[in-house]
Amino acid sequence: MKAYRASLLWFAPPSDGVALARFEQDGLLVVGPNAQGRQVVQAIGPWHDLQAQYAQGPVEHLPGRIIAPGFIDLHIHYPQTNVIGSPASGLLPWLENYTFPEEKRFSAPEYSAQAATFFVAELLRNGVTTALAFATSHPESVNALFAEAQVQQMRLITGLCLMDRHAPADLLNQGLGSVSGTEQSLRDTEALIQRWHGVDRLGYAITPRFAPTSTEAQLRGAGDLAKQYGDVWIQSHVAENKDEITWARELFPQSRSYLATYDDFGLMRNRAIYAHCIHFDDDDRALMRDTGAAAAISPTSNLFLGSGFFDYEGANRVGYQYGLASDVGGGTSFSPFHTMLAAYYVGREGQTKPGLSLSPQHLWWQHTAGAAAALGLDGANGGPAVGNLLPGCEADFVVLNPQATPLLARKTALASNLDELLFSLIVLGDDRLIEKTIVSQAI
Repeated sequence: MKAYRASLLWFAPPSDGVALARFEQDGLLVVGPNAQGRQVVQAIGPWHDLQAQYAQGPVEHLPGRIIAPGFIDLHIHYPQTNVIGSPASGLLPWLENYTFPEEKRFSAPEYSAQAATFFVAELLRNGVTTALAFATSHPESVNALFAEAQVQQMRLITGLCLMDRHAPADLLNQGLGSVSGTEQSLRDTEALIQRWHGVDRLGYAITPRFAPTSTEAQLRGAGDLAKQYGDVWIQSHVAENKDEITWARELFPQSRSYLATYDDFGLMRNRAIYAHCIHFDDDDRALMRDTGAAAAISPTSNLFLGSGFFDYEGANRVGYQYGLASDVGGGTSFSPFHTMLAAYYVGREGQTKPGLSLSPQHLWWQHTAGAAAALGLDGANGGPAVGNLLPGCEADFVVLNPQATPLLARKTALASNLDELLFSLIVLGDDRLIEKTIVSQAI
């Protein structure tokens, strides 16, 4: 076992659907191996309550620092790291002019490997310890990302991008011999599930890019795999851009809505994460709630591409799960602080009734414990838990230095309560605030 003495931030178990932050100015976090040999939180609380039991072992004292749960990124594209900051008039031109040309390069194993190494390092440098990531339509890209995450012992979920139409020919899923690209993509998906899902801290996500770039046969096959492998994840995009919605409705006129298309093919259930979810009606929101699917809110991307604003009021009124995501490279930063600040802007200005103010605690929850619940990784069903520091959670955490910049030091010193402290970190924070990122180790 090892103990860390510092200020501690974590979340109490939700009560009536509301998760409240807990903060201990002088606390002790104790980690040690569970029955499977993975480092998990053994105890958390005030130093004066726990020191007698745990201070005899090694204690790392971190005065002036805050230990908080590692962040969870619910939607990010590892092949788009080089695409950040590319100018475009909107989503579809951005894909055509920047994203697709870059993704073509991931057919090469060497290129995929170096990109995966940088990507995982950048996530960890920014305090992200769990990520749900897109790869490309090349199995080489999936293998490279899983391999690097395994080396770093990071919890990571990804999958082969399913895309068999309406994209450049060399980005479509490729067939082998007499096997069509559609059929080969489903065979590759199953082979990758069997190779990687559940290995160490890795999970597989069945990954249609978005409905317009998959044929009905591919979506049907993806739904069949989702039924066969009930513990894998599903990820895709929906209702991000009005032009995209029009296109999807033209291609799938039999479905009630763009979102309902996924349900029609068996792709909405627990562990299904849909990025954006901006242009919804209440029937869509109820479908999310009733199927257990969750939204990955991507505010920096939505603002950058002019896609629109996530409707927090509607999501809260109808009641479905959501969490925050960077959506790099449409998103403009790996930093969870930038994402939380952008979500605050969306909450203030992008609602039916402007002026909704998302609390600092709620913003932080969306990027940690809330995102874990959206992924089904909150331990509720006896599985692994991340995104929090409650006993039993995997020992993923960040060490924050509130004095990382002169302005941070000046502002955080003035904080008179937890909300003021957290809001200062959200508004002024970036990668410099992350002094250290620690992921749960296998012993």
